[in-house]
Amino acid sequence: MAFMDVITALVIVASFASSILAKDIVVGDDSGWKLNFDYQDWANGKEFNVGDNLIFNYPKGAHNVYKVDGNGFQQCTYPNGEDALTSGKDVITLATPGKKWYICGVGNHCESGMKLVINVQQKVGSSDQNSAAPRGISPQHFAWMIASFVVFMMIMI
Repeated sequence: MAFMDVITALVIVASFASSILAKDIVVGDDSGWKLNFDYQDWANGKEFNVGDNLIFNYPKGAHNVYKVDGNGFQQCTYPNGEDALTSGKDVITLATPGKKWYICGVGNHCESGMKLVINVQQKVGSSDQNSAAPRGISPQHFAWMIASFVVFMMIMI
């Protein structure tokens, strides 16, 4: 196997392994991002981890999504000059641990309960049963270990 084939295989395997460890989480599940839905109840008991993707599905033009701070969440206000997500299929990658707040800025949607707060966990060392990584090893490190092993095996063949 040529050296470039090995490098290409390593990149593909590492990308694939890392993406397996992240979850796509559709806000509201099949209901999506809409009025008259209890997002706090929906989020209760769910696990959100760094690397996961929050997906906000809604009819384009009917709603939007603003990432706000705790005060903006409580007051249903968003920062001036901040652009809303408006695609109807908005994807937000959870990049850091901690509390995250999201609201709809259309009309009085936020005041009517169209807002979500979640607590994002750092997955390093997690004992999450959905993770393939052994306890004490970060999922990213585990993904690179798998990729390295696959490349090693390809070289040996």
